[in-house]
Amino acid sequence: MTDSAPDPQTSGESTASPPRRLGLTQFTIEGRSAPGLFVLGWVLALLGAGAAFVGFMAGQTPAGIVLFVVGIAGLFVALILLGGSQAMERRASGLAYAGPSPILVFVTVVAGWYLAAVVVLTPLQVLGIQLDGPVLTLLGIGIQALVVLGLVRLMVVGCESLSWSDMGLRRLDGSAIRDFAWGAVLAGPVVIATGLLVLVLVNVVGQQPDSPLPPTGSTSGLLLNLLSGAVIAPFYEELFFRGFTLTAWRRMAGPTTAIVRSGVLFALIHAIDQSGDSFGAALGVAIVAAAGRLPIALVLGWAYDRRGSLWASIGLHATFNAILLIVAERALTT
Repeated sequence: MTDSAPDPQTSGESTASPPRRLGLTQFTIEGRSAPGLFVLGWVLALLGAGAAFVGFMAGQTPAGIVLFVVGIAGLFVALILLGGSQAMERRASGLAYAGPSPILVFVTVVAGWYLAAVVVLTPLQVLGIQLDGPVLTLLGIGIQALVVLGLVRLMVVGCESLSWSDMGLRRLDGSAIRDFAWGAVLAGPVVIATGLLVLVLVNVVGQQPDSPLPPTGSTSGLLLNLLSGAVIAPFYEELFFRGFTLTAWRRMAGPTTAIVRSGVLFALIHAIDQSGDSFGAALGVAIVAAAGRLPIALVLGWAYDRRGSLWASIGLHATFNAILLIVAERALTT
């Protein structure tokens, strides 16, 4: 008597294939976990994009400005809804990372930054309050930090895709302080490597990017720059680029790919606001700005992955920025 394979139709074993994951660009509601979110998200996205485009084409008129802002607000809400739809589809498919794409969340963050800046700065302008220099920079970075924290809480933690602990953010105890110090020790060598690379790039490309936090020539200006660049910015940037982005991609593609992807994204984002007198000059400045940040971006990812703690990369990032700010200030005043 020979053994025979059980008949799936009579043995009770399931032969159903795992559910197919539907992407955001597959325009169908059949089989979706949250068809309402998907449809409403895309409808709002199209309406918001249309309103923003019409407002932009209308120029600097009151109606054009209002229509543009309303359009961006519609896009902002649409992106949040689409992020929720994407998270539910990934969870239904049983993926290792069941949350919205880091790129989608970043685009949502950019829209949120713009809206928050309009909400905060418009009343100040109406009241005749003029802000500039380090004070304006501090306000802008504070707005960015709040938007990042809010959207990571809503779109990532709120969807139960990653917890704060998964992203390496733990309470500031003795272990966290040791991780912070471990990262800070790496800052010196990375500053030297970055400086040499930027020097070579500037000589080859012939363009030098402006500092996002230029020296002020005063102690108060330096302190404000340190608060912006060595306290607030490292915290929210590390939370987003390492805690969230690297962790999400690591679950999908492994640590090496995640470190490289998050590092390249970090470098590119810091180059998009560069400008020049011509297209060639602007491109050269952007190349130097992006390539010059790759060493610190990759080491930040390695430090976070190695220690499993966001405090390690925050320590490195904060110390790196502090050194550059202090050196630039000293160079201006001597």
